[in-house]
Amino acid sequence: MATQTRAATRETTREVLVFVLGGEEYCVDILKVQEIRGYEKVTPIPAAPAYLKGVVNLRGVIVPVIDLRMKFGMAEPRYDAFTVVIVLRIAGRDVGAVVDGVSDVLQLAASEVKPAPSLGSVVDASFIAGLATQSGRMILILDIEKLLSSGELNLLREAAAAGGVT
Repeated sequence: MATQTRAATRETTREVLVFVLGGEEYCVDILKVQEIRGYEKVTPIPAAPAYLKGVVNLRGVIVPVIDLRMKFGMAEPRYDAFTVVIVLRIAGRDVGAVVDGVSDVLQLAASEVKPAPSLGSVVDASFIAGLATQSGRMILILDIEKLLSSGELNLLREAAAAGGVT
C-alpha cells in the first residue's frame, strides 16, 4: 500500500525551475528548459521592441533573447554576475530569457499549486498557470507557451533570421 501511495505522489508532482525577477519568484516547467547560461552581450536588432535584447549565436543556432523584466514592465533591468539567460523551448524554437538569477529546482505537489488569480480585463494574466506555495514561499507558475503572443513569436523568428545574415 505504501508503494501505491508513493507512486500516486510521484504522478501528481511536477518539476519546475525557479528564477528571480525583481525580488519575486517565478517558475517554468523544467521540461521547457534547454540550458542555463551566464548573461553575455547580445547582438541588438534595430527597431525591435525594448524587451527583445537581440540575438546570440548558440553553437551555430541564432537564438533571440528577451528580457523578462522588460516584458513584464518592471523597473529597468540590471545586468550583474547573477544575471542569467534561461534557454527555453517555446513553440518549437529556442528562445533565451534574461532573468535576475536562478534559485533552484523544485518538485511541486498538486496540493501546493493553486489556480491562477482572476485579474479581470485590467491585466493580461493568461500566461500565469497557477500559484505555488511551498515552505512559506509564493511562486508564480508561468505557462511559457502563453507568455508570448503568436505575433511576438513571429517577431522572434524574424529576429533570429535577421541575426543569421552575415
